[in-house]
Amino acid sequence: MNDVSPPQSRFPRWLRVLLPAVLIVLWFAAFGAGGAAFGKISSVQTNDQTQFLPASAEATEVNELESGFRTGDDVPAIVVYASDTGELDDAQLAAIDAVRERVGALEGVGETSPVIGSEDGLAAEFVAPADPDAEGGVDEVVAAVRDVVAEHPVDGTTAAVTGPAGFTADLVAAFAGIDGLLLAVALAAVFLILVIVYRSALLPFIVLFTSMSALCAAVLVVVALARADVILLSGQTQGILFILVIGAATDYALLYLARFREALEQQGTKWRATLVALRRSWEPIVASGGTVIAGLLILLVSQLNSNKALGPVAAIGIASAVLAALTLLPALLLWAGRVAFWPRRVPRPDASTAESDAETSETALPERGVWAGVARLVSRRPRTVWIVSTLALAGMSLGLAQLDADGVPSSAFVLGHSEARDGQAMLAEHFPAGAGSPAVVVGPEAELQAMAELALGTPGVASAAVASADSPSGTAPVTNEGIGAFGPPGTPAPEPTVVDGRVLLQLTLDDASDSAEAEQTVRELRAELDDVSPEALVGGPTAVALDTNDAAIADRTLIIPLVLGAILLILMLLLRAILAPLLLIASVVLSYAAALGVSAWVFNGVFAFPGADPSVPMFGFVFLVALGVDYNIFLMTRVREESIRFGTRAGILRGLRLTGGVITSAGLVLAATFAALGVLPILFLAQISFIVAFGVLLDTFLVRTLLVPALAYDVGRAIWWPSKLARGRR
Repeated sequence: MNDVSPPQSRFPRWLRVLLPAVLIVLWFAAFGAGGAAFGKISSVQTNDQTQFLPASAEATEVNELESGFRTGDDVPAIVVYASDTGELDDAQLAAIDAVRERVGALEGVGETSPVIGSEDGLAAEFVAPADPDAEGGVDEVVAAVRDVVAEHPVDGTTAAVTGPAGFTADLVAAFAGIDGLLLAVALAAVFLILVIVYRSALLPFIVLFTSMSALCAAVLVVVALARADVILLSGQTQGILFILVIGAATDYALLYLARFREALEQQGTKWRATLVALRRSWEPIVASGGTVIAGLLILLVSQLNSNKALGPVAAIGIASAVLAALTLLPALLLWAGRVAFWPRRVPRPDASTAESDAETSETALPERGVWAGVARLVSRRPRTVWIVSTLALAGMSLGLAQLDADGVPSSAFVLGHSEARDGQAMLAEHFPAGAGSPAVVVGPEAELQAMAELALGTPGVASAAVASADSPSGTAPVTNEGIGAFGPPGTPAPEPTVVDGRVLLQLTLDDASDSAEAEQTVRELRAELDDVSPEALVGGPTAVALDTNDAAIADRTLIIPLVLGAILLILMLLLRAILAPLLLIASVVLSYAAALGVSAWVFNGVFAFPGADPSVPMFGFVFLVALGVDYNIFLMTRVREESIRFGTRAGILRGLRLTGGVITSAGLVLAATFAALGVLPILFLAQISFIVAFGVLLDTFLVRTLLVPALAYDVGRAIWWPSKLARGRR
């Protein structure tokens, strides 16, 4: 036969040396520049929830209007003291006031409020505004406040720093391990799996260098775009980017690696093996990466800016992974050749094999082992295998009835210890739980009293105050009788601050600002204020959480069908068929439902999580369906290749046996990298970590191993309908 691979004579020796050398140098440069960008990623990151709301959200509009009523963007930190013995005495209150003065003298802290005692006399609080533009940001200011509080304890009391600034500081602290710990755990897990699977001294380092180079290149681009305000970057997005790139780049590397090893066994030189391996692997790698990128870019239609931001950031990471797998890795393996697999030996081809057609030379099948046994099981009882597999997945899906994904309190975002959460509990015990995080109403000046009276008559509202520059505290209390005066008797009531004909009311709620009860109060306020003035808008922390959840639920309903449609279209183009892609999509969706069902049982019964963010099922879907289809792409592209030569049913069995090891390794790597997200004490990431890791293992060991091959084998050549393969050999 004539060799259809490009003859070596077409590529001069100098080009075969220069081309891989240039690629390696370019990627080394990207590795160095991207490594330097790691140190800058925190400076372009924001974790302010209001930044991620859609522009059309009512809370967003209020946040913009609210800026006209304040002189700065300070974030309130609330320092609360609770007595351990009985009512606070004068000495304790004086000591708390002394702490307040020390806190007020800190750099980055604005004018503190007076110390306010609770009605039961068992607690006291004061507000310390934290300047977000101070050196180190809000979290550093809060850290300094906490240091002062800890260094000057008040006898007989327990103190905590909470409020919006306190929760921000706790969240930033939870993300503190994202650069070091997360990457270390993920890379260690990948390295261990590669060593166990390939038993090679050099190969794990080549693969990990490829993955890290892809990540560095992605970080370089992402930091540049974030600095130019093209994208928003949060700690959550950063964590997903790291894991996604490491996992995907390693998966693509393993697919190329398998093809390269096969080609080395069939070809006379490592240059020819590289050309053959690239020709056989580029299509599934590009299709797999394209599938994930398509799913991620669909997030651009999301209402939430946080979802819109994740889409392009993660897509950049996947594109970088594909590029590294098809340029850097082939160059490194071309340099290393058979030495890359040492101490394991790669057989050299005999003369007849080396001269044979590169596209028709047959890869030796394993006669024994797990995958030979699985292939025999599929061929003997295909219908039994796919029906039992389907029933097992359907049984796991029953847990969906227990899934609570309507939102969680912001106090539950951080797992483990949270001083801000402890402080909020102390506040709720002795003060109105919403103190320090008021709901905000912005409306016409002429309707001020009507809005205040309606708010005070709404269940769940404890008190109301109007923004006033005349008041030392910046607000003046409003009752059903009007604006209250301050100072000695006879002092005139302060004038409200008016901006563009609007006034601002702050409403202290009975319930914690991040509770479901507070959200219901805001819903009722919005509905009832529409009757007083259609121009009245309700914002504040509770409204931000409410609008975020509503937008996330709407996104989930819209994005999931769009992702399904995009992936189905890609599969149809790749496999040149309609029936096979439909069956693959159905299998992955069932696998997703099973993963989510089991996750719901685990979240409720094992971890006792307080619920889940509405975005969790959507992100789980995007990652699992897009990544789960990857393994079916790896399998079915090989099955199609073998079916052209040996017939459909023989091709299915050959594809299963030839891809079993590499796909299983890839699944273990991806599951391990996503499981690494669990080291960060963030509820959202812990849930995504479990859902995706478990779902990938389910896809790897059940769906791709048994369900899909058995179903395809049972259907036979009709699986390729309407392509010509459907009319070929069975």
